[in-house]
Amino acid sequence: MARHLITSALPYINGIKHLGNMVGSMLPADVYARYLRQRGHEVLYICATDEHGTPAELAAQDAGLPVAEFCARAHDRQKAVYDGFRLSFDFFGRSSSPQNREITQEIARELHANGFIEERAIRQVYSIADGRFLPDRYIVGTCPHCGYDKARGDQCENCTRVLDPTDLLEPRSAISGSSDLEVRETRHLFLLQSKLTDEVEAWIAANGDGWPVLASSIARKWLTEGLQDRSITRDLEWGVPVPADTWPELAAEGKVFYVWFDAPVEYIGATREWADAAPAGEVRDWRSWWYEADGTVRYTEFMAKDNVPFHTVMFPATLLGSRQPWKKVDYVKAFNWLTYYGGKFSTSQQRGIFTDVALELLPADYWRYFLMAHAPESDDSSFTWDLFASVVNKDLADTLGNFVNRVLSFSRKRFGDAVPGGHGPGGHEPGEAEQRLGAQIAGLLADYEGDLEALNFRKAARSLRALWSAGNAYLDEKAPWLQAKTDPEAAALTLRTAMNLIHLYAVVSEPFIPTAAAAMRQSFALAEDAPARTAAWVSAEQARALDFLPAGTAFTVPPVLFAKITDEDLAAWTTRFGGE
Repeated sequence: MARHLITSALPYINGIKHLGNMVGSMLPADVYARYLRQRGHEVLYICATDEHGTPAELAAQDAGLPVAEFCARAHDRQKAVYDGFRLSFDFFGRSSSPQNREITQEIARELHANGFIEERAIRQVYSIADGRFLPDRYIVGTCPHCGYDKARGDQCENCTRVLDPTDLLEPRSAISGSSDLEVRETRHLFLLQSKLTDEVEAWIAANGDGWPVLASSIARKWLTEGLQDRSITRDLEWGVPVPADTWPELAAEGKVFYVWFDAPVEYIGATREWADAAPAGEVRDWRSWWYEADGTVRYTEFMAKDNVPFHTVMFPATLLGSRQPWKKVDYVKAFNWLTYYGGKFSTSQQRGIFTDVALELLPADYWRYFLMAHAPESDDSSFTWDLFASVVNKDLADTLGNFVNRVLSFSRKRFGDAVPGGHGPGGHEPGEAEQRLGAQIAGLLADYEGDLEALNFRKAARSLRALWSAGNAYLDEKAPWLQAKTDPEAAALTLRTAMNLIHLYAVVSEPFIPTAAAAMRQSFALAEDAPARTAAWVSAEQARALDFLPAGTAFTVPPVLFAKITDEDLAAWTTRFGGE
């Protein structure tokens, strides 16, 4: 089986992330990683907190904490939320780690040795009130392209255009709010992307055609506009230091690398963190995933569209310029934005539903399924409470949850706490209805697998829902509550078939709703070595046969898998969080 390296865009350290951030990177990566593991592939899913840069310093300042302590606490808080969402990272690291510092500095030295880093004197904004040069994110103002009045000096959050601080209209300090700014000369390191343009173009030409249009079009738009040499250092106290053995004067001035230079390197750094964290007796080879790995590893990145330029142009340029055989991404899965009633989710403006609050309202599976069923793949999608309630109630509560409950509850009532036999004289072996159902399930399962292989998550959710709906249609057709009155063995066959469907649902639903999937599996008291218990996935032949559970297998009726969202819930949440 293939080795799959999976990364999702690093969540920034300055606060708990919102649902838009979750659906645009980490959650689809987790669904894909879970699916691949179930299919027998070797998977390494890596993520980390992105801890350097201006917002970390400002957030620490607001919290009254040293920045290192603030980041350590914030990392733990974020990790707890991701654990609550059942994200199955193989490792969740920190960009402030010694491993990332070492690899970032190593790559910078290689770029310098190869002639792709140059020291330049530049004119930079200096705040008289703050007594310091202001890095780009320390400056806010009006975007010259779209007029957004809270644009940062590196990128406009509204239109995603990359900016220079001097581009901003009516600029002011993000620290003091002072507009008493002037431009002074200072020295910084520049990555000479212009010298790497042809190599980046060739790399994207060889790899980008297979990416979603959203990712490839953004990458090619940057190339069409022309790659500019970009400053990769800043005047900050918190960051990866410029190595003194290569740039002694800049190191003495306290220069650190720009966060967008070291943050993507943390994918490699976090993999090394994972290797260094191996328990006693276990050896983990981090280099085999990243170094000379083109023929052995398939690398997939997940990110929202505003991160695409950095991952498809700037980071590949960095790796290409190092002249080292670092693994570069094979497939970029990019997402549009999830909006909140048509307005952009925003961490800085606290607009929308944040992941910690979401878990206070409902368990993770509710959010996981809804977000994937409405993932913003082809266009932006909008979260509304009415839509959320409709999806939860129809798909999770009625279609799946009600099927599980009524099958197991009715069978226990009529036949006791074991899977009924249903075999005997009178033709109660699986018949035409069961054969049609098996063929239908096998076909739907193939659709579902194909959607997940192609990373089409909305289609995968529809295919999964179709699998659940097929069970309800079969149950309504056979009506075991009527069969039980005249032909108990026929009713037993129907219920046993439906229980086998529940087992199949438990297996194949796990990437989307892992907690409910585990509850369905645990409903059946299978022996430790029973094939149905140990199987990670369902083959087409098994789907057609629907014969996983031996007759006589004990079962229990699980608690309600999914409770319906009531009108009272909707009213309370709309009042609390706002709506239309």
